[in-house]
Amino acid sequence: MRMGSIWLGDTTDFTVHSAVAERVELCLLPDGAQRPERRLPMRRTTGHRWALSVPGVGPGQRYGFRVHGPYDPARGHRCDPAKLLLDPYARRLDGGLVLAPGLLDRGVDSAPHVPVSVVVDDRYDWGADSAPRTPWTDTVVYELHVGGFTADHPGVPAALRGTYAGLAHPAAVRHLVDLGVTAVELLPVHHHVSEPHLLQRGLANHWGYSTVGFFAPHAAYSATGDPVGEFRDMVRDLHAAGLEVLLDVVYNHTGEGDEHGPTLAWRGFDDAGSYRTRSGDPSRYDDLTGCGATLDLRQPHVLRTVLDSLRYWVSEMHVDGFRFDLAPALTRDTAFLAAVDQDPVLREVKLIAEPWDLGPDGYRAGHFPEPWAEWNAELRDVVRDVWRGQSDVRQLARRLAGSGDLFASGGRGTWSSIGFVTAHDGFTLRDLTSYDVKHNEANGEGGRDGESHNRSWNCGVEGETDDPAVNALRLRQAGNLLTTLLLSVGVPMLSMGDEVRRGQAGNNNAYCQTGPLSWMPWDWDGDARALLGLVRRLLALRREQPALRRATFPDGLPDEAGVADLTWFGPDGRPLDDARWHDPALRTLLALHDGALLSVLHLGADEAVVTLPSGTWEVLLDTAALPDPAALPDTTALLDTGARPDAADPAAPDRRAGSAATGQLPVTGRSVVVLRRSP
Repeated sequence: MRMGSIWLGDTTDFTVHSAVAERVELCLLPDGAQRPERRLPMRRTTGHRWALSVPGVGPGQRYGFRVHGPYDPARGHRCDPAKLLLDPYARRLDGGLVLAPGLLDRGVDSAPHVPVSVVVDDRYDWGADSAPRTPWTDTVVYELHVGGFTADHPGVPAALRGTYAGLAHPAAVRHLVDLGVTAVELLPVHHHVSEPHLLQRGLANHWGYSTVGFFAPHAAYSATGDPVGEFRDMVRDLHAAGLEVLLDVVYNHTGEGDEHGPTLAWRGFDDAGSYRTRSGDPSRYDDLTGCGATLDLRQPHVLRTVLDSLRYWVSEMHVDGFRFDLAPALTRDTAFLAAVDQDPVLREVKLIAEPWDLGPDGYRAGHFPEPWAEWNAELRDVVRDVWRGQSDVRQLARRLAGSGDLFASGGRGTWSSIGFVTAHDGFTLRDLTSYDVKHNEANGEGGRDGESHNRSWNCGVEGETDDPAVNALRLRQAGNLLTTLLLSVGVPMLSMGDEVRRGQAGNNNAYCQTGPLSWMPWDWDGDARALLGLVRRLLALRREQPALRRATFPDGLPDEAGVADLTWFGPDGRPLDDARWHDPALRTLLALHDGALLSVLHLGADEAVVTLPSGTWEVLLDTAALPDPAALPDTTALLDTGARPDAADPAAPDRRAGSAATGQLPVTGRSVVVLRRSP
């Protein structure tokens, strides 16, 4: 039996689940506000389902449900027929949460103030749509907000900005393709609402991590009034451009919030059967999410709903994968991982875990099985720390090599690590180099929200400045952070606008900031264009160099040809031994990939001179050349180190002193140079 509303041509079937209801009414809502809703009793069927077939009802019909049953919060029951409930399986929802006096109180009718469900026509002609199926090793993820990406794009027609159609517009797609990414990861596009505490302050939930419709595209992102069809059009157009579509999905909690929040769906159908409750106190939720509640995937009907939702987005909406918000909240004590692994539809798409929640033993990085990938927060933290002088080269090398200490067990590959330096949550890259502390005053929470330990460095001045030396250092630091990320083994993820220096005025939790502060900027200055050119060059380098896209973790042992996957050198050109790996004063690291591609990462503040391995080297890029894009050609220099003794032999005579022709390369303080060995 299919759940939700299913249009059959001359009738529509409605089916919902409630194990505690005594009576359920289907409410057909008129288009005009003056006519009353039409209430029809539903019949109880098997499996705690309630069903009804209604002739003459078709696409566009607005509807909801009213559930009569026990209201006993002490036992985890909150049935209230005054609350109009949305359909958990609705493929389209309209409207949001509107505050009104008494809205949250029992017995007060919520109908005018809550989202409503809409019957849809499921038919759609996909034509020749074909999923790109980009291999994990070739994947570069770009995290973006559907509304914010094109909200201010001058090349997108005004009527389409901030919508699915806007994201699919050629002007928007061109930026993504030219940048060199292969997949867009969309911040939540399931229909969501804003929390009452935000509405009371005149704000709204911009990010969308307050979802209420696991099957419905967020209606406010539709330019046409048909969010389902428009979303499909967007997926088809992005596929045609070679871009995969990944969804950031929130199944760990819902927009109903804690036990004092609005009754919108799950709470009114079966509260204790939907949310985890505290041991010994069913009236209180067990909050593993920091959002007031946690959906209980130990309950078969909840698990089934989540799996049905995932299958729907793959089979009917053609998305290519998912990033699971607070994934441990879905997996602890549940059959979720096993169910996904056994599902013939879901096991073939990309699955990414955010591997932490707020519960006990909530940090689970490295514990997800194949075929799951995971956000690599260890790489984020180490890369941030080394460039502000707060970590050592051992940790940097471990992260550059793919974090095999976390992800190599169980036969997993390098693609298990989704590397990132910034994401939607936290400082943007510009702010990471401009602020030592968060500045979240606009959120109205007294500075209590947002992470306080950001591993950021303002380069000597807090906030924006006109000081040219400080701005030059900030730009170089941004280049260093991005270069380190994109040279790392694993799957890189970029955050919207980092490539053009998007800032949020020091707000590291802009979840409730809808406006230019959260939008993608399209009016770029010279520094932004220079950084954009660097990112494009780095992504082109990843495509050209198989060593940066390896599937297995690099091995430091040489093969038959005497070439190791990844070899580490100090600034004197000698391979690092155990003693020097532990030298806290070591500030320069050379990484040689497959004997051909050399990265020189100089973390120190002062200029240094490094000795290169033997051979002739082309300088591909140098972050010290920023902001002049003309200083970043494909080949900026040729360095011939000449033949020399084995650098690993400390007794060998040193013939490296002198000019660049003898293999010495001067490097600017806090910079990265990438070189390629010439044949």
